[in-house]
Amino acid sequence: MDAYKRWVRRNRDYVHSLESLANGLTWLLPERFSESEIGPEAVTTFLGIITAINEHIIETIPSQKGSASPEPHSFPYSLCISALKDLETLVEVVAQHYYGDKKKWNFIAITEATKVLVRLALFQNSGYKMLLHGGETLNIEMPSDDSNSQLNIRGCPKPEGNQRHGYLQNNYGHNSWNLEGRALSALNRFGENARMVSEPVWLQRIQHQQALMELPAPMVERPTLLKLLSAKGAIGALFLMGEVLFITRPLIYVLFIRKYGIRSWIPWFLSLAVDFTGLGFLSLATRSTHDGKEQTFHLSTSEKDELKRRKLLWALYLMRDPFFSKYTSQRLESTGKQLEPVPIIGFLTEKIIELLVGAQTRYTYMSGS
Repeated sequence: MDAYKRWVRRNRDYVHSLESLANGLTWLLPERFSESEIGPEAVTTFLGIITAINEHIIETIPSQKGSASPEPHSFPYSLCISALKDLETLVEVVAQHYYGDKKKWNFIAITEATKVLVRLALFQNSGYKMLLHGGETLNIEMPSDDSNSQLNIRGCPKPEGNQRHGYLQNNYGHNSWNLEGRALSALNRFGENARMVSEPVWLQRIQHQQALMELPAPMVERPTLLKLLSAKGAIGALFLMGEVLFITRPLIYVLFIRKYGIRSWIPWFLSLAVDFTGLGFLSLATRSTHDGKEQTFHLSTSEKDELKRRKLLWALYLMRDPFFSKYTSQRLESTGKQLEPVPIIGFLTEKIIELLVGAQTRYTYMSGS
């Protein structure tokens, strides 16, 4: 296993290319959206789990000091969530094949409940930090506050204010205020800038990640629920409710589908209301000012991107029944008929619509969970 880990870490770009190619080819497997698609879906699930394992291996690259890259939890939550998401589609297909359309929702509900429990555990163990991509990506980035940032792209401390004089003197052995010190400082900055321009972007990114891993990890105490609520007050409660609603929304949606059916508007509207409410709570908790006070929650760049991603997921409501069967499918059908006479474009449009309609029949493809 250690030999495989070393091979994956040395050939990460090659592994990513193979995974992308293999996952893309699975959409072309025969009987992908037919009645008996257990075989093709099992292949897709297997490839997805292998991809998740490889990503976990790459994310836990040991530093030169011999310690693994900092994952804040002993249990691999991100790997577990990724495996559950890949396994969920296979569970749905098998349950539908052997138990029918109605009873399959029992198995989907069990899978969603397991994901909720794992995500809630991750949310607690991370110190109540926002989940990125549903917990598949570790949230270890510091908030994007330039005033607190003491690291440049090389991972070295930035000298500030009165520290600059001592910094240059200690690093170059010369007084920064005399001619020789200024000359050496200028030459050093020129060399650094030239090297950064000549290096490719991917190399700079890898060097930045290695520099961050080699820094001594600060001992940060994870806040408990009581400490968070006492420190943040009502704003902390809003943030917690927003994240909990985001985590539990898929389970709520499945339970109401199980009760009212996939063709009912009740699960659709309820799920949309939970999404709107949860994101509204998060927006209130992270907005710029609160009664003239400074922002309570400082979001990192990854967390800001996560909020944008969650908003984009609302587009999936167009592909969920009953909205899809009443409105979207008719629009797709009319678009396909209009473009059918056009060479090549008509053929490609037909295949894209076929894939969309086939994927829409699976809850897990359109769940956004």
